[in-house]
Amino acid sequence: MNKIPQSVRLWFAPQRIRDEGDTPDYRFSLANERTFLAWIRTALALIGGGFAVDQFLPELAWGVRAGLALGLLAAGVLCALRAVNHWVRCERAMRRGEDLPVSRFPALLGIVVAVVAVAMVVVVLFGWEGR
Repeated sequence: MNKIPQSVRLWFAPQRIRDEGDTPDYRFSLANERTFLAWIRTALALIGGGFAVDQFLPELAWGVRAGLALGLLAAGVLCALRAVNHWVRCERAMRRGEDLPVSRFPALLGIVVAVVAVAMVVVVLFGWEGR
């Protein structure tokens, strides 16, 4: 018995998506791909921000620096994985003539980024020494 969900298996065999439903207008598929690429850019920015916090703020208390960096890195990893999943789900929905899938992920990502940003504001306002 295969325990990997079909949507995840399609990450590595996207040609199998063509087995479902009808081919949508190519403009919709291209828009879906642009959305995927936007999520990937966001993931790369989050990962870059995580490394920047770790490498360029050595005066920051280790726990604070590691927490901020790991928060950004984790958000970047989740964003990259979500990008692939969202692309597959949208492509399948378009081929089937279904409504596009909804997700709470953008709200979750926004909250994580906001929490890290507030933490960075506190660091900037009160100093980097971890007093």
